[in-house]
Amino acid sequence: MTKIDGEKLLKRMPPVEGRLKANALMSGLTWFRVGGPAEVLFTPADEADLVRFLQKLDDDIPVYTVGVGSNLLVRDGGVAGVIIRLGRGFADLAVEGVDKIRCGTAVPDIRLARFALENLIDGLTFFRGIPGTIGGALRMNAGAHGGETKDVLVEARAVDRKGNVHVLSNADMKFAYRYSGAPRDLIYTQALFQGRPGKADDIQAQMEKITELRESAQPIKSRTGGSTFKNPAGGKSWELIDAAGMRGAKIGGAQVSELHCNFLINQGDASAADIENLGEKVRSRVKETSGVELDWEIRRIGVDEDGI
Repeated sequence: MTKIDGEKLLKRMPPVEGRLKANALMSGLTWFRVGGPAEVLFTPADEADLVRFLQKLDDDIPVYTVGVGSNLLVRDGGVAGVIIRLGRGFADLAVEGVDKIRCGTAVPDIRLARFALENLIDGLTFFRGIPGTIGGALRMNAGAHGGETKDVLVEARAVDRKGNVHVLSNADMKFAYRYSGAPRDLIYTQALFQGRPGKADDIQAQMEKITELRESAQPIKSRTGGSTFKNPAGGKSWELIDAAGMRGAKIGGAQVSELHCNFLINQGDASAADIENLGEKVRSRVKETSGVELDWEIRRIGVDEDGI
């Protein structure tokens, strides 16, 4: 496979109001701080700009969507095609109706939780414990501390690969554990959530408890992508990893966290290959010791250094 060279692809891009950049390094846009370049990185100005771009983009060009890169591993060889990264044009927040919040999908999950607190809306505090953006939460039915996206979503707005706009109900999303069965080509632009009346002191106390739990139990100040593997039915990934003797295990600059062994850490000089190879070693050892096959929760995209 040919190495990534975005200048050629850039010439095929439709005109946009947002920003287009060839050979954009992704290492600075992911929490792991690793990864090769995006052939082309597109930051649309707003939904209308995104719609026009997709309507005119050639069908043979692959498209990927990323948020703040919290649950993402970009391989060292980069990503062929266009990576779409939603920004300020998708970051609005507004109270709508009775205890509902409509927000853009570039809104960080923690910002939604804080906005709900500011407006005395309870039921959305679990978003405080989820790294990433609302777009990612919709894509994978993100959850934490007893709550999941499926519990509070009213509807989601999205644009498909052809540039058509869709409004999906909660049922349309076909949510399951860390999964949505909605079409994979959808790019979510907006969501409407239903909360309930709350008191500031109660909501604040919930937020503080979640913060304390995260800081004490997760390596949140490290270069990590959050939970690496989905919990298997009836079990917990970290317990299986620990029992397999993989707590603290290393490959290159990548390490299984000593604090929470369902987190992989870039110690500073890891490559994406180090992290992925360590993750695969963890999966192999868990399968050997327990018979359980762990599924990646972290999304992996792109090619290795050899373009494979």
